[in-house]
Amino acid sequence: MNLLKSLFGNDGTSLSAADAKTRIEQGSPLFILDVRQPEEFQGGHITGAKLIPLAELTNRLKELPKDKEILCVCASGSRSSAATRLLSNAGYKALNMRGGMTGWRLAGFPMKKGR
Repeated sequence: MNLLKSLFGNDGTSLSAADAKTRIEQGSPLFILDVRQPEEFQGGHITGAKLIPLAELTNRLKELPKDKEILCVCASGSRSSAATRLLSNAGYKALNMRGGMTGWRLAGFPMKKGR
């Protein structure tokens, strides 16, 4: 049960694409962090997202705000889950977007192409 909840349920550290979109539209002070590779990001990302590939995240923590929740995004939710754990352990308020950009795209939500 705990495994299923961690994969599909909301344990307080994750949001669905729909919940993330609602928070963004409501003007919630979310900082959107995309942890994919540059070529993935250029193919389509959430408007306003900052790209820091997961492999670079530890060395670039100073670029992130401590006063906002950070929504971590990747292609499917796996890398962003790792980023969420890393950030939480470093004292940041981090959330994982379950389903990643795949879920965002399947929901028909808008994406920005390019940088």
